[in-house]
Amino acid sequence: MHFALSATSGPVDPTRAALPFVFAASALQGGDSVTIMLFHDAVHVATEGTAAKIVPFGPPPRFEEVLSHANAEVLVCKPCAQARQISETMLDKRTKMAGMNEFYASASRDGAKVLCF
Repeated sequence: MHFALSATSGPVDPTRAALPFVFAASALQGGDSVTIMLFHDAVHVATEGTAAKIVPFGPPPRFEEVLSHANAEVLVCKPCAQARQISETMLDKRTKMAGMNEFYASASRDGAKVLCF
């Protein structure tokens, strides 16, 4: 199965920022694939070194596990990043800038499930 996750919370709310990654790690552990699209303030999670500094209250941080997994794709909303003065060169190399078309392509895969965080 494939999961397309949209995320909007960033480092200001570390627990909410971590939740899509916690879910994604569980899905990956179960043998599924995931795409996480970072919107709004969640784009900050993708800047180089930021995910390692986010400590959620309660769930374990699973950012690294997801970012380094072969069946995970982390997309960064290009307009959201640009509005926050984040350029592609500032991103973790395991992420990539994208737009709604790429998220739509992920969400419309056969059998895909869409979750919003």
